[in-house]
Amino acid sequence: EGLTPERLHSVLRPKVDAAWHLHELTREMGLRAFVLYSSVSGLLGTAGQANYAAGNAFLDALAAHRRAAGLPATSLAWGLWEETSTITGHLAEADLRRLARSGLLPLATDDAMALFDAAPATGESVLAVTRLDTRAIRALGDRVPPLLAGLVRGNSARRPAATGDAPAGRPEGQGLADRLAALPATERERTLVDVVRGRVAAVLGHADHTAIDADRPVQELGFDSLTAVELRNQLAAETGLRLPTTLVFDQPTPRALASYLGDRLTVEETTPDEPLLAELARLEAAIEAAATDASAHGRITARLRELLDAADNAAGTPAQDRDDEPDDDLDSATDDELFALVDELS
Repeated sequence: EGLTPERLHSVLRPKVDAAWHLHELTREMGLRAFVLYSSVSGLLGTAGQANYAAGNAFLDALAAHRRAAGLPATSLAWGLWEETSTITGHLAEADLRRLARSGLLPLATDDAMALFDAAPATGESVLAVTRLDTRAIRALGDRVPPLLAGLVRGNSARRPAATGDAPAGRPEGQGLADRLAALPATERERTLVDVVRGRVAAVLGHADHTAIDADRPVQELGFDSLTAVELRNQLAAETGLRLPTTLVFDQPTPRALASYLGDRLTVEETTPDEPLLAELARLEAAIEAAATDASAHGRITARLRELLDAADNAAGTPAQDRDDEPDDDLDSATDDELFALVDELS
């Protein structure tokens, strides 16, 4: 959302334009190799770097295009190298932790060069050249990138408890709004604060969300623009809301974030009698659908009267003799009402 045409062009031009010119200028030269350096960001996506990911995705597509045209091409989608470069020199410790949580580990230079030498023999147009931490990938749960899903297929791992998810046993698919609706109003704010603290802890790599002060600005905890986007994405997935990229900067503390989310989540109030009314509706439908004889009908009717008496007793209202109710109605009826009843019966 924050990308401008200028920011896009500054990243795309040296990759897209340069690679395409090389392709056009050399296509008739009978090259033995045409090697492109791209990045795993083009395959996995990188928070806050959509322009960089798009440029690298073009390089991968160009390699596939050349192979389809019978021309040599290999695009190496590099992961992070241990050796610092002009591209990675600006990465702070928080950035490295974020990459590690996503399952990407630094690649030693010797290993990288060995993989470079082995790449041509594979015959593939695009190769992801990186170290992966499968445990970290499994810990992503339902946030595993589609390209890596095969590495953890069949694994029932869930996101870490530090993310503030519901306790084990919570039905799958039950959203945060549903969880809040089941809580008293006084508990909702605390629950939302814990959810936000859990997400903050997960983004920062902490195992326990209780270490996060709900009233301390998250920027003081080490957040930057990329981790802010990661937190925004996690909260958006948790709540189902469309959240701005400036969320963390507009709502600086976990408590402020929780209040912001609470104002935008629709929580339908429930009353204590709603579950019972729902069961009665099911019972009514079952009675209407049942084909019963006179004997069964009598037993069902008697049981329903017993239940009604029990409800009156539970409410502190004495059960009335309902057999007398028609007589009571007749005693209190006016002449006009009696004549109307006679007309109806006749």
